[in-house]
Amino acid sequence: MSKLESILAFNEAFVANKEYERFKADKFPQKKIVILTCMDTRLVELLHNAMNLKNGDAKIIRNAGAVISHPFGSIMRSILVAIYELGAEEVFVIGHYGCGMTGLSANSVLQKAEERGIDMDEINALQYAGVDVNKFLTGFENVTESVNHSVDMVINHPLLPKDVRVHGLVINPETGKLDLLQRDLQKGANAKEPQDA
Repeated sequence: MSKLESILAFNEAFVANKEYERFKADKFPQKKIVILTCMDTRLVELLHNAMNLKNGDAKIIRNAGAVISHPFGSIMRSILVAIYELGAEEVFVIGHYGCGMTGLSANSVLQKAEERGIDMDEINALQYAGVDVNKFLTGFENVTESVNHSVDMVINHPLLPKDVRVHGLVINPETGKLDLLQRDLQKGANAKEPQDA
């Protein structure tokens, strides 16, 4: 049985047994927060429990490293939609220690891509089209700096309303402990000093 067939078989029983009822929630985040965090599998349930969140409390956006790489990319758009259309009032950018994006090299990714049959001549040709594949596939050196950079992208975005608060944190993926980097940032206001989480 393939992974897809296994999932579909489970899903059929899940729906038939009405197991979905325990997850009923509104589309609006009850705690009025939007969280950008990493796609790391260790955080799927840990982050919710470490922050006292239940289904429906927050809008969760996940990507590799909790990184905002472009101010007008899909991550920032999702944050703005959560604010303007879904009532979020605070933004949390939460990276984690031991992230796979730390020290990620484009060369490593490209070597693995080539081993799996990707034509490197086509990838090299992208450079002539203005695509910096190396930058696109490179991670970061320090999770704290990366979170601070993403927080900076949010707080300085021209479409961010002045009353939205932005916070930067790093979570320990083993214990769930949150380390506060930046708190209560608001557009046009000075940052408040971090305190123990």
